[in-house]
Amino acid sequence: MIQWLAEMFVEEFSPLNVFRYITFRAAYSTVTALLICFFFGGWAIRKLQELQIGEQIREDGPQHHQAKAGTPTMGGLLILAAIIVPTLLWADLRNPLVLIALASTTYMGLVGALDDLLKLRRGKAGLSGRWKLLAQIVFGCGLGIYVMNSASFEGFATTTTVPFLARVTLDWNWLYVPLAALIFTGTTNAVNLADGLDGLAVGLALFCFLAFAALAYVTGNAIFSEYLRIVFVPGVGELAVFAMAVAGACLGFLWYNSHPAQVFMGDTGSMALGGALASLALLSKHELLLVVVGGVFVVEALSWFIQVISFRTRGKRVFKMAPIHHHFELLGWPESKVVIRFWIVGALFALLSISTLKLR
Repeated sequence: MIQWLAEMFVEEFSPLNVFRYITFRAAYSTVTALLICFFFGGWAIRKLQELQIGEQIREDGPQHHQAKAGTPTMGGLLILAAIIVPTLLWADLRNPLVLIALASTTYMGLVGALDDLLKLRRGKAGLSGRWKLLAQIVFGCGLGIYVMNSASFEGFATTTTVPFLARVTLDWNWLYVPLAALIFTGTTNAVNLADGLDGLAVGLALFCFLAFAALAYVTGNAIFSEYLRIVFVPGVGELAVFAMAVAGACLGFLWYNSHPAQVFMGDTGSMALGGALASLALLSKHELLLVVVGGVFVVEALSWFIQVISFRTRGKRVFKMAPIHHHFELLGWPESKVVIRFWIVGALFALLSISTLKLR
């Protein structure tokens, strides 16, 4: 919006030309998201407390988590506001990729909000897992179909780049739609599973969105993409503005969500972040690289999957508790130590993903 207004008057006032630069708008998108969290975070927490929207702790989790019962939840609404407003202000809304990414985030945030509200109304049972999965699959398929039919991806819509290999792609053909659905559902659920300790999921997401901001920028730049020998996607650079808004929202929310948390994001926030992350991977054509960028999220999801399969087939548990962050808690690690060490690993994965642009 601001870019459009600046373009109207740039001939009369040339300094407004700075609003055309993606890097400038991405930086201020981050600042705007941070300010929204800082100015409205305290008010949002008080409102959630007034409405008695408190977290219900699962009884089969670590016992010391019971002390967190009643902590305001659905703080993901603050995250959504801190993503949507800066994106509308600073991104080029004439770019359909921005609108698709914003729609993915908002859609999954609303699904998560419905789940949170039903948990409050029914007790511990929220939206059925089948309905959540259906909602994710439907949107994931829709996103895949969009990519296959968009002019921005003409000639390489169904292909995915392979990390560490220059100009090597896999063409999925009609299987691209199921792949998109798998990526979308897998990512949203992985982020949701990681949201079990104060600041864990939102801190990990921060590193992922910083990485994807860089990936989107170079992928949408013809010179950089040619130099790095990656697929050039016209217009995808604008997603850097969106990604930095999400990064700013994560950082701002972490102010209140760090241990001991004043507010939890709930499924409203975790699903919104998962939807945003999945859409960035699909729209920037770095689908397989998502496994590296979100490496800790992948490990969290795999630990839960392995635990379930092992218990159902052998009647034995591989981990003391899944997802794996609870395993380390039960080994005696303090919660803050688990979170910070997971952040460090998450940062390493993000750096590794960026390094793949040259390690080819």
